[in-house]
Order: sequence, then structure tokens, then C-alpha cells
Amino acid sequence: MTHSHDPDRAAAEVADQGWTILPDVIEPGLVAELTTDLARLEKELDATPAGNSFEGANTIRIYNLLARSEVWWQVPIHPAVLPVVERVLDRGCLVSSLSSINIGPGETAQPIHADDQLIPIPKPHPPTVCNTMWALTDFTEENGATRLIGGTHLADASPEYGRDYESDFAGMEKGSVLIWHGSLWHGGGANRTSDRRVGIAMNYCAGYIRQQENQQLGIRREMVVRMPHRLQELLGLGLYNGLIGHIDKRAPIDDLGSDGEGATRMLWDVVG
Repeated sequence: MTHSHDPDRAAAEVADQGWTILPDVIEPGLVAELTTDLARLEKELDATPAGNSFEGANTIRIYNLLARSEVWWQVPIHPAVLPVVERVLDRGCLVSSLSSINIGPGETAQPIHADDQLIPIPKPHPPTVCNTMWALTDFTEENGATRLIGGTHLADASPEYGRDYESDFAGMEKGSVLIWHGSLWHGGGANRTSDRRVGIAMNYCAGYIRQQENQQLGIRREMVVRMPHRLQELLGLGLYNGLIGHIDKRAPIDDLGSDGEGATRMLWDVVG
């Protein structure tokens, strides 16, 4: 298995094999904060498994975490992870979704899938999606570590849903992050232990792709105005390539009334 700390090398590994692991990059204090708040949310929301084949019969998921509390704002802009994603996609990338995946004992393996398979463009194609999994517990073959099929991000099709495929598992210690190309065939593993496997799915997409979670309407304005400028951009409140996403030739971020970094220049103004 491949592990890297250098963002250029990590991005190259994603391009080559479809995935990489950043070992021990999440600060123990942040892991503890996220773990504590996730336990609070699961209790307050009375979260239960969805019970379908994709989300799992013994897996608890919490969606739209950026709207839940400020501790989650640190996740999309983490300095060890975002630079890799920006190299796989580009700096105009967006937060697609942020959710938790708490795989309980007895859970069966998730069907192998590709995260971009609902995007109707021919494969293989340049990355439109780059997703990450933060380990809040150790990930092992026995407790449900993500299963991967290296090289399939270059395949000319997505996997057949529900079919069995031979795969490897992405074992990693708590505080590590798995990053993969959105076309890579993968799935959550079966949990054959008595403990839970807890991960955070921090997913990104290219700036020209629609986000899985509607970040503009899903988060209250009073929260958005307090967010770091870079996170506001990642929510889709900036412009992609100086054009896509504008409102009457202005970036939405310019009208938030927060401490911004100056008015955004449109592509038309730049080219003269």
C-alpha cells in the first residue's frame, strides 16, 4: 500500500493507481473534537441506519456536517489534505459533501461502486470528483476498511452494482486520510469485529460539477458569513475560472458582508 506526505507525490499516486494514504496527518486534538461532536450529533439526532444496500443495515451516517457545528469547518480546508485535492482537481474545486460513516459490528460489505458513476460522461475522463476518508478509528481489514481496486479509475466503465470484485483494503491508523479519484472502484468493508469503524467522508468535486449536498441552501447564512474565506469559496460562493457561478457579474462571496479578500474580478475584465 502506498503512503505519502508530499502533496505532489500524493497527487501523482492518485493519478497513477487511483488512491493514496496520508498517514497520521490529522492532529490528535482534532480527531478527539470530531469524535466527541459526532457522538453528540448521533445522540441528538437519534441517528439510525438507513437499511438499504448502499448506506448499510448497521451503519450510522450523519449528513451536512458543515451546518452542524463549527468544529467541522476545519475539515475541508485542512492544510495536509486540501493541497492534494487541489492538485487532483484544481484550486477551483468545491466541497461536494461532508458526512460521517460509522460502520457497526455485523455490517456487510458495501457494493463496489465509483463515486462519479452518476455523471453521464464517457470514461475514462479527467477527475471530476476527488474524495477523502478521515480515519477517526483505526481502519483494518476486519473492521470494515475501505476496499479498493487499483487502476480502475482508468477503466472505460463503472462497476456493475452488486457484483463481487476482488479488491484490496486500505488499512490505516486513526488520524490518517485516504484520498481517491472519483472514478476508482471501491466500497466500504464488512465489519467482523465487536467495535465500530468510524470515518469522515470529506468529498470534493470540480468547480464545474454539481455538488452532492446543496451547500448554498443547506447552511444558514449567519454561519456562512463567519466561515474562513477559503471555505466560503469551497462551498461554491466564488467563481470558477473567473466566470462560472456569478450573479450579475459578481461572485456571491462579495455580497456576504464578511471579511473577504476584495471583490472578485470576472474573466471578461481580466482579458480586457
